[in-house]
Amino acid sequence: MAKKSGKPTGAAARKGGAKLRAAVIGVGGIGRHHLREYAKSARAEVVAVCDSSAEALEAVRKEGVTCEAYQDYKAMLAEARPDVVSVCLPNNLHAPVTIAALEAGAHVLCEKPLATSAADAARMVETARRRRLKLGVNLSYRFNGFSLFLHELAEKGEFGEVYFAHTVWHRRRGVPRGTGWFVDRSRAGGGPLIDLGVHRLDLAWWLMGRPRPVRATGVTYAKFAKLYSEKFGIPVTTEDLAAGFVRFANGAALSVQASWAGNTERHERMVTRLWGTKAGAVQENVGDGYDFTCRVFRSESGAEVDISPHPGMLPAAASSVEDFCLAVAEGKPMLAPGEDGLAVQKMLDAIYRSAELGREVEID
Repeated sequence: MAKKSGKPTGAAARKGGAKLRAAVIGVGGIGRHHLREYAKSARAEVVAVCDSSAEALEAVRKEGVTCEAYQDYKAMLAEARPDVVSVCLPNNLHAPVTIAALEAGAHVLCEKPLATSAADAARMVETARRRRLKLGVNLSYRFNGFSLFLHELAEKGEFGEVYFAHTVWHRRRGVPRGTGWFVDRSRAGGGPLIDLGVHRLDLAWWLMGRPRPVRATGVTYAKFAKLYSEKFGIPVTTEDLAAGFVRFANGAALSVQASWAGNTERHERMVTRLWGTKAGAVQENVGDGYDFTCRVFRSESGAEVDISPHPGMLPAAASSVEDFCLAVAEGKPMLAPGEDGLAVQKMLDAIYRSAELGREVEID
């Protein structure tokens, strides 16, 4: 991999339709996904990758990535000077690396969750505001045709007042393996709630119109930690099941559940339900896979009607990477901005805090 390109950077690089200079920090599985999405984009080209692991960089090279490679992200930011950066690292590194990239003048797309605490997430959002740069978070389940379909209906008022939502992501036996940080609370910030539940919580909250959260109650359980610690040979210090209940300033409420392991009927179950005064809806995965369907329930002329949209009814869904590039290149709003990641982080923090204290807690 080359070391220096000598190409112009920043605004100068985009004059005359030049592509955004992109970099990916962290080239594990999700980082490689970002690389593939940048490769598809007509608005960006990857000029640098970074990972502390030489083996990970070598694996990316074997997959055909030929740009500059670094093991030090600070050196990469200083030398490659990217316009946009994807941060795809363990959760506890999201805040320091994102802030460093923003301070270096790059727009940032950070993997979910935005941080491991609302305090860190707030610092990230404030840095982006001060530097007048874009900060996006990869809340990827917003970028699904069925999610966009339901969001369009909600925006048009088709559900009326959405007063309650229930959302789950359950795995029967799905504790992350192959890396230790997912099951280490000091690095991950939590277990399935912050890993899987962040997506379900965000999707339901977004479809509800993003009401302001004011209070939360939560419980967590670690009933399979010993089993998986012995199986993996590493300590599992996170929960394997979490459940939360969030109250909003407008009187609405949301319940969320997330598990990595439990004696349930399906190996992978994702469901989000909305209750509205005019209509309700459900979005769920098909079988144990990652394909989705949805239905809308309402009354027409006194009769109960179910609507199942066919593919031709669904809005076009760009990836989170393409949405981010479009926002940077053309100054358009992002579908999942950092401010939303901060709001979700506040709810996650409150659910975990409630579980520790054994009582309902206020959300600032």
